[in-house]
Amino acid sequence: MSGRTVTRAQLSEAVYQEVGLSRNESAELVEAILARMTDALTRTKTIKISSFGTFSVRTKGQRIGRNPKTGEEVTILPRKVLVFRPSQVLKKRINDRK
Repeated sequence: MSGRTVTRAQLSEAVYQEVGLSRNESAELVEAILARMTDALTRTKTIKISSFGTFSVRTKGQRIGRNPKTGEEVTILPRKVLVFRPSQVLKKRINDRK
């Protein structure tokens, strides 16, 4: 997988190469995994993937912000944000790679 962004097609191709499923089965597997993850996160659940990291949804409260262009105060409404915390194993692999 070369390039700066990993696409669904590249993930499917990697599954095809590594696991030996057909290209269609590989694409379906990747889509099924992403759908399950999306469903779990929309229900505000946490997803932990061993040796990779944790995805979770955090609720941010209402607050006052400032428009950087005009300096005007603006109310920022409450919202949910996706948070990813990498595992120690992933952090180590990233930092050891030169």
